[in-house]
Amino acid sequence: MTMKTGYALIDCNNFYVSCERVFDPALRNRPVVVLSNNDGCIVARSDEVKTLGIGNGTPLFRCRDRLDRHGTAVLSSNYALYGDMSRRVMETLSRFSPEIETYSIDEAFLSLAGFQRRDTTRYAGEIKKTVERWTGIPVTVGVAETKTLAKIATRLAKKDPGMRGICNLMGFPRLEEILEGIPVEKIWGVGTASARKLRRSGIGTARQFRHADPKWVRKHFRVVGLRTQRELWGEACIPLEEEPPPKKQIVCSRSFGRPVTTLQDLRESVADYAAQAASNLRRQGSLARILQVYIATNPFNGGPQHTGGIQVRFPTPTSDSLQLVRFACRSVERIFKPGFHYKKAGVMLLELTPGSRMQTDVFWPHTTEKIDSLMQAMDQINGRFGAGSVQIASSGIAKNWRMRRSFKSPRYTTQWEDLPVVKA
Repeated sequence: MTMKTGYALIDCNNFYVSCERVFDPALRNRPVVVLSNNDGCIVARSDEVKTLGIGNGTPLFRCRDRLDRHGTAVLSSNYALYGDMSRRVMETLSRFSPEIETYSIDEAFLSLAGFQRRDTTRYAGEIKKTVERWTGIPVTVGVAETKTLAKIATRLAKKDPGMRGICNLMGFPRLEEILEGIPVEKIWGVGTASARKLRRSGIGTARQFRHADPKWVRKHFRVVGLRTQRELWGEACIPLEEEPPPKKQIVCSRSFGRPVTTLQDLRESVADYAAQAASNLRRQGSLARILQVYIATNPFNGGPQHTGGIQVRFPTPTSDSLQLVRFACRSVERIFKPGFHYKKAGVMLLELTPGSRMQTDVFWPHTTEKIDSLMQAMDQINGRFGAGSVQIASSGIAKNWRMRRSFKSPRYTTQWEDLPVVKA
């Protein structure tokens, strides 16, 4: 089949689990789960665990005995490893098309415009084999005329082992039959509330939504719903976002690994979060006008409760870690109350503006060129040697309040001391 202009969606299979298996072959063909922050709930499962009927979001304590009976490997989230493996997958995919949208940590869309002379299915097979050979991550590839149909194609390829991880819906003659088997809530872009509204109107499948009156769709679901409907007809209405839009707010928040009762620990945590948020802010080339700090106890422990928050508004937007950390520490000093067991703290940066549009204030000690150079040097060092290689002293050294990750694997690709060693 000769390829028309279309899209390919590449979806990494059981991504967190697959990353762990790349560097630990003993995990292959063995049940594996990856846990959330503080080792609380399951956030990723191998196929072997899925067959046990254990769902994502299940608290570990509720299914630990069952997992142990089946010899399941239990791992903490290793975000440094997953982020680096995602980067490797995306770099590999960029060889197959100049137009790529990184949709999430484990998904990407490729534009297939300009590849009309290639065989669709064979090209999808080349993508799949190359990613798996170069990175070790198994992937599923769905191809279709639109991004919405490509999502459906990927879903079908994952459900049907006979497809061997590839589904091509380009010019598929029985597309109506396929869409009739797709529940309306499984259509990309249709949320829970919209799905309920559609079902109340007698529309329960993708095929029925495809054939709904466009005027009715426009009235009840606006332009977004109409675009989705047209995509189901094979009309590309949702373009690639090669450069994702900058975030409108940046949040850095974590639950503590143990209850925090001292001002010193709280001050260290918000300093650390403010520094991380500032780094993310500079990464997208933005400045923040508002800093918000909040702390909270655990509402489920039955003890005394306290939640506090405060905002600081800067006359001049900034991305200076030193300034943001300083005001974050002052803020937590104002909202802290002794005698409480705090479970969580967070820092939020709001009213973000592009760094190129900064307006100075004659009455505000604006960041100097030396500070800008210092921030750039910190980001470069941490980018090369790993996050936290250089940090602000007020964020602490031991950081005993950090979230609990008792089963974390080594950072195989981002720390020299964790590099795997092959013994002869």
